[in-house]
Amino acid sequence: MNRTTPSSRYAGLSRRELAAVVPELLLIGQLIDRSGMAWCISAFGREEMARIAIEEWAASSPIYTRRMQRALGYAPEVPGKGDVPTIFKGLQLDIGAPPQFMDFRYTVHDRWHGEFHLDHCGALMDVEPMGDDYVRSMCHDIEDPTFDATAVATNPKAQVRPIHRPPRRPSDRHPHCAWTVTIDESHPDVQGIPLLADNERSRAANLELAPIDPADDGRADYSGPLLSDLDFAAFSRSALVRIADEVCLQMHLLDRAFALAVAERAADAGELLRIRRKQLVGIAGIAAERLARALDLPADANGAARLLAVHPVFNPAAYVDADITTAPEGAGIALRPSPAHDDGAWISLCGPGWTTALRAVVRTVDPRLDVEVTGTDEEWRLAVVHREQPVPEPDEVAVVRFSSGTGFTFEPRRPLPITPV
Repeated sequence: MNRTTPSSRYAGLSRRELAAVVPELLLIGQLIDRSGMAWCISAFGREEMARIAIEEWAASSPIYTRRMQRALGYAPEVPGKGDVPTIFKGLQLDIGAPPQFMDFRYTVHDRWHGEFHLDHCGALMDVEPMGDDYVRSMCHDIEDPTFDATAVATNPKAQVRPIHRPPRRPSDRHPHCAWTVTIDESHPDVQGIPLLADNERSRAANLELAPIDPADDGRADYSGPLLSDLDFAAFSRSALVRIADEVCLQMHLLDRAFALAVAERAADAGELLRIRRKQLVGIAGIAAERLARALDLPADANGAARLLAVHPVFNPAAYVDADITTAPEGAGIALRPSPAHDDGAWISLCGPGWTTALRAVVRTVDPRLDVEVTGTDEEWRLAVVHREQPVPEPDEVAVVRFSSGTGFTFEPRRPLPITPV
């Protein structure tokens, strides 16, 4: 029986398993919006949904981009003076640009000039059937400020500008979009939005995680040349553990910014809670489904407990304080107050009074699995239990299935160094 909390819950996975889980986590982060924005459209309309999306990404991506730069050793030597390859490396490890689903292809002219285009944009495939107004909201209204907001983490003089972008004319235009990235001292500094300062004070933004062990077998950092694709199997086990934890923090920072943006528009605390819980249920169920499949987890209570241990709701371990037990006599969780509760993160929405998201997770292993939760809002125990009848899939999960990302399959890629042309 294992009742101890490791420095990272991902430390229990093998290097091969981690190499499969990391791209899954990046894609799961992208799908958070497929879950949350549906309810924002319903509550506030398309235009306000677009403003919420701008604010959530602009108030989170600069924070987590810098965190990943520091973790993997490719941060600019002088803060704020990074180059185009550094910006592109950040995109490869960003939940806003999960590999292959958002298939960024990069060109570097020199340190200060580059381009990228998308051979496949999964987000466009999701939105295009909804019509040109929704495409413009995503590819114009949202992308213009959020691309610059992401680049500002590396250099406030960076500008990301379109060569062409959707709506596609003709309708099968390829690549889906293309952009230039230019860093020039004559450019005005990009400024962070007010919500960014709020998010920078969060526990997630300032959380310390265990450093990568440079002696571990495999790649310990992302110094050196920009690569066309990241081969996660080339990273060391220690590096993959850190990347997985950082990607989960990206999700929490994005969700916190989402909550801040929705709070400014919600009629009251009740509406804010309702929208946040609907977003959580949808992404919790889809994330569980993809992770369970990637790890080939057994269809029993122990498999459900192992799934909970790697689910973003419960990670990183330094952020969400819980003991997760896998044992024949009882699989479950003992949760305690943690930094995640201080931030009002996903786990703070769950507890004895509301178990829908937790049920959505365990039922993906076996539809007859359920949870029983006892205790208080911040300190509770969860037991995985078996029901005679299947637990139905929540409607919120069905909403996220609208995205092609829910069934997306990664393929092997050969990474090649990108040099100036």
